[in-house]
Amino acid sequence: MKALKQLLKPSNFISLLFIILLGFSLGNAQTLDDETSNPDKPETELPPDIYWDVKAYLPQALLLRVKGVDKRGNLYDVKAIQNSDDTSVLDVKVLINGEKLPLKLIVKGNDKYYPLKGIFDDGTLLDIKAINDDGDFIDVKGISKSGNVVNIQAVTKDDQFYNIIAISPKGKVNSVKGIKMNNSTVETIINGVKIHAHVKSLKQD
Repeated sequence: MKALKQLLKPSNFISLLFIILLGFSLGNAQTLDDETSNPDKPETELPPDIYWDVKAYLPQALLLRVKGVDKRGNLYDVKAIQNSDDTSVLDVKVLINGEKLPLKLIVKGNDKYYPLKGIFDDGTLLDIKAINDDGDFIDVKGISKSGNVVNIQAVTKDDQFYNIIAISPKGKVNSVKGIKMNNSTVETIINGVKIHAHVKSLKQD
């Protein structure tokens, strides 16, 4: 009983409580260290990609499909790809049989505008076209440059211009633009193809 009364003195009781809490904290720290150093602990799974539709657009609210078109007339989806909560800058690719084909503005050569093309591993080019309700194909090209941004539009034979946009499943809208990292005509070379600008989906101001 004397020993119990001695322990219950305020000064002794506080010391005992401190020792208990210290031991509990050290035990938790050891547990966290064990979890951190455990190589078998699974990594956090990344969210699945969200695909935005890429369209050609006129102010009259007319939307046209934008597709990759091969020499046989087969059509392939062109999508902006969201893989995080940040939608300010998204990659734009052509989807072919589960593969994501690079989509770039290439050096124009003798053309008036910079052609928009998909690029296969062997350097073969895939046409990118807007398609109207009559099934007519409309070229999609880099039209003009403002700073490091190249404006991409679909251009009809009678010089009607459609803006290119990306639309999320929830209805958000981004612009699709060419982006240059340097002032050179040739930005880089991919699979033997001279690239003028990369293509991104950008949040609109």
